Amino acid sequence: MPRSKTNDKRVLVIGLGRFGGSLAEELVAHGWEVLGVDSNPRRVQSYADSLTHTMVADTTDDETLRQIGAHEFTRAVVAIGTHLEESILTTSLLVDMGVPYIWAKAISRRHGRILQQIGAHHVVLPEHDMGERVAHLLSGRMLDYVEIEENFALGKTRAPKEILGRKLGETGVRSSHGITVVSIKRHGESFTYATADTVPQRGDIIIVAGKTNDVEKFAELS
Repeated sequence: MPRSKTNDKRVLVIGLGRFGGSLAEELVAHGWEVLGVDSNPRRVQSYADSLTHTMVADTTDDETLRQIGAHEFTRAVVAIGTHLEESILTTSLLVDMGVPYIWAKAISRRHGRILQQIGAHHVVLPEHDMGERVAHLLSGRMLDYVEIEENFALGKTRAPKEILGRKLGETGVRSSHGITVVSIKRHGESFTYATADTVPQRGDIIIVAGKTNDVEKFAELS
């Protein structure tokens, strides 16, 4: 009986460098069956004991991809790093095979645009995204920062003085600052949803959502 797309917990990870290797190991730790593939035999050998299956293969060759069963996977990750041609060719072949969900690593925004244009469903820029995140944390008052998409972000910060002791619905932060408080954490407690009736207190940690510049400016108030 064929597996459904939602219940199929098999992933093909192509490229076992630092990003692909750590991703593959994390997936295995979460109960996924991972086939890790790389053209470097030494790299493949280093993951032989930690991944479900490993294989040495040239994934820029259509016949080789079919032999390893790439077309049978619902999810595939192209984690090839510095070799742009290999990354693009491998992604293109997976698209042609009809793999439903393809994640591809890019090393630049231009590389990412090419991967999207040829059909990758999700493009990640781990080095760029991490550098951008650290830059935001170093240069501002945010405790954490995640860009959801270009020019829209989530920011973790301390509740600023101007909203303390007042219901969020009465503070007007959405109209005055362009952000929405989506979650709040009291001292010693876990994060919970923020509502219009939530009253922030001194020392509370909040998560706000909005355009990147608005999130940054609001965090500076803390």
